[in-house]
Amino acid sequence: MKALRDPDRLLTQGLAQIREEFSVPAGFPPEVTEAATAAVARAGAPPPGEYTDRTARPFVTLDPAGAVDLDQAFCIEAAGADWLLHYAIADIGAFVRDGDVIDREAWARGETTYLPDGKASLYPPVLSEGAASLLPDGDRRAVVLTVRVDPAGAVQLDTVERAVIRSRAKLAYETVRDTDLPDGFAPLAARLAAAEQARGAARVDPPEQQVESNGRGGFALAFRPALPAEQRNAALSLAANMAVARAMMDARTGLFRTMPEPDARAQERLRATAPALHIDWPAGQSLDQIEATLDPAKPPHAAFMMAIRRAAPGAGYKPFDPAEPPWHAAVAAPYAHATAPLRRLADRFVLEAVLAIAGGRPMPPGIEEAFTRLPAVMSRAAARDGRIEREVINLAETAMMANLEGCRFHATVTDVRGDKASLHLRDLPVISTMLAPEVFPGDDVEVILTHADPVHRTLTFTPA
Repeated sequence: MKALRDPDRLLTQGLAQIREEFSVPAGFPPEVTEAATAAVARAGAPPPGEYTDRTARPFVTLDPAGAVDLDQAFCIEAAGADWLLHYAIADIGAFVRDGDVIDREAWARGETTYLPDGKASLYPPVLSEGAASLLPDGDRRAVVLTVRVDPAGAVQLDTVERAVIRSRAKLAYETVRDTDLPDGFAPLAARLAAAEQARGAARVDPPEQQVESNGRGGFALAFRPALPAEQRNAALSLAANMAVARAMMDARTGLFRTMPEPDARAQERLRATAPALHIDWPAGQSLDQIEATLDPAKPPHAAFMMAIRRAAPGAGYKPFDPAEPPWHAAVAAPYAHATAPLRRLADRFVLEAVLAIAGGRPMPPGIEEAFTRLPAVMSRAAARDGRIEREVINLAETAMMANLEGCRFHATVTDVRGDKASLHLRDLPVISTMLAPEVFPGDDVEVILTHADPVHRTLTFTPA
């Protein structure tokens, strides 16, 4: 973590510029806000025939401390040798009608856009941070997935229902204690992690470079590794999404999250990179096997994890195609997105599909057509938000180093493409590049910062 001193308000002005460059909406058009408010009033009490009362179940949420758009709540139940994961997901579909003004605005946005000084939500706050969010302040509508996890960690969707739930607690990754969590949370997460390893899943989670608000009007730049509770919670979400994907595949319909494996050429480059980072990768060992040995707390390992992530083709969305079964290489299984409908447009339609499948009903009108449109919409939103995230980090790096031109820094070369080297500074959470035709991945180098430009968000380094 590195605090950012910003006496000239470079970050504040730069964030405003990024919002303008990428047309990040500052709020919602009045007609969308009015429609959302009316939808809350119109919803009233959940119809008894449509929603099962599950308020007796001890659901809790687990999210970043400041989050109020809470998509998921869970409780866990032992069932002989199996575990039952009751996974409640915010029922935004109870408030949004296909083709209404709220729906049209959501299609234009695709997903929630996050910046350090705020976010541009997918849905108006009266929904995403209020009536639809699974806050612990009263009854909430949800789609409850009951996922059975057997002793080997295999998952199966037992039931799907619309239900009324009541969250008992809003737990935070940063402060949660094991005693706060439902019984079975740790052993269930361990079972799922063991199954993931047995499948040969190749999820790579290097520490994330982030710009964060410090809560006092300032910002900090950090490499933030995932916290243990966060990793375990992600395993529950993964299990639910895998169970949803399997149910849709069996029904020969749906929208899937897909990602191919790094091709042979990419893996050859990774094998050349490993020795430079002092990582022993035996000839007979597969990529997923070496990934299982990596420790993100070790800088060379973190650098190699980032190289693996860059080598993998990008993930995307794909409707069901019997000629090309869906596959997600990082998960090593068919996979879908269903558990974050307040933040991702696609999840709302996947939930409606799986509700129909589980209930033995025909697919609701418009769902199949939505599955054909969503891949392009979600891809465009993800690309936009990826560029925004990178520009925010570039801004923070240049603001932090604006007065350090001429200084020397120790760095590790993490990648080389042509005569351009990727650098990871040792003493600051900064990743950059420089022209250096005679370096190799893993080299320790000394560099000079020759120019820092917060306006254009660029750093220029040269070999010392």
